[in-house]
Order: sequence, then structure tokens, then C-alpha cells
Amino acid sequence: MLLHMSTWPEIAAFLERSQTVVIPIGSNEQHGPTGLLGTDWLCPEIIAHEAQRDRDILVAPTFNIGMAQHHLAFPGTISLRPSTFMAAIADWARSLAAHGFTRLYFLNGHGGNVPTIEAAFSEIYAEASFARRSLGYTLRLRNWWDLPGIARLAERQFPKGHGSHATPSEIAITQWRYPDQIKQAACEPEIASSGPVREAADFRQRHPDGRMGSNPLLATPEAGGELVATAVSGLAEDLLAGW
Repeated sequence: MLLHMSTWPEIAAFLERSQTVVIPIGSNEQHGPTGLLGTDWLCPEIIAHEAQRDRDILVAPTFNIGMAQHHLAFPGTISLRPSTFMAAIADWARSLAAHGFTRLYFLNGHGGNVPTIEAAFSEIYAEASFARRSLGYTLRLRNWWDLPGIARLAERQFPKGHGSHATPSEIAITQWRYPDQIKQAACEPEIASSGPVREAADFRQRHPDGRMGSNPLLATPEAGGELVATAVSGLAEDLLAGW
């Protein structure tokens, strides 16, 4: 069930049987010469939307702009400041909680979001703690690549050249869902170098084509389909677990 494709009475009816909502969250940023700019929000959205097709899962609209300042030297990247991102996360959480949702599950697709999302959660919990009241809802962050079975599968599919940014696994997922948007480009060297993440100018100098330790040309739609199926099962399992 998609929240944005539902009416308010339908959401009210859903709340009578479940108080859990999945929020895909990611970033709109460069993903090397072959990766779509939306890769980091498309991956969690694809997984969440597939999961709700034959399960009683509610998926909120995708939070598709994140903390990606280190990619701003590449055209098309859009980033929020960490403070802006934290404030937006808090308002999303408060809005959903005000309707009665008690379990807010953020399915993340961008590693650079993690510190800021966790800081936003800490601020939300601290607000309740200082007021000496119960928050009334629980927040959970899960990166899609940390879902059960994904790491082992990606290692088998891409034993060499997976890397940490513009990875063949994330690009394979977008290829599976959008086969008409598969891009071709040369990658030199075959496997990109790795390094620290600082400000945008430094990142562009260290990683001129945007990749980090990866060879995205290894991606295939078939590998993406296998990853999505595994992630969907892992998400369903994770939602049933105790928080």
C-alpha cells in the first residue's frame, strides 16, 4: 500500500490493523559515469514498493534528497545541509506519529545519510527525555544493503570491484527496474581508487569520475533482480522483528 496513492480514510483503516510505516530515504547525487543520479533513493524505493505488492505494508513517499555535499562538484547533485536534513526528518516523523504511527522504519540508500539520520533520531529522543515524557513512537534506520542476505549475495555476484560508491549492486537494481535507462560509458581504471570523504572539491580531485573502489560495468539487470528479491524478503523479515 502506497501512502501517496491512498485516501485519508484508507490510511485511517490501515492504522486500525498496523502502526508501522516504511519510509524510503536516499539522495540525489552522482553515481559515476553510468549510474543514475537518483540511484540512492531509487534503490530503497524499488525494494519497498516491491515488498508492498503482495504484503500488508504501508510505504510513505520517498525522501529523495539527503546529505550529499561531498558530491556537489558533479552536475545534478542536490544536497541538504545536515541541519536542514535533520529538521526535515524530525518533521516527517512528527507528522506520521501525530496520526498514530508508532513504528517508523527508514529504509536508507545512501551511506552519507547515516550520521545525520542517527543524529536526527538522537535529537528527537532527547527532546522527549528532557521533557520527561514518553516519545510514543520508535524510529528505526536500516540500509538496504544491510538487510538479511544482501551482503553475502553481493559478495558472490561481485567478488572484485564492488567498492563503496557507484557500486555494481546498486546500479544493477536500477537496471532491473528501469532497463530502458541502462547507461554505457568507459571506466578507467577498471576499478576506481578509494579514499576519504571530505568537501566536494577534494572528492572531485580524488575521484574524477565519481566512483569509489568500484567497477559499475559489472552490473546486470539479472543481478539486480536477484538483489531485489533478497532485499524484499529481508525487509519483510525485519519489519516483523522486535524493535
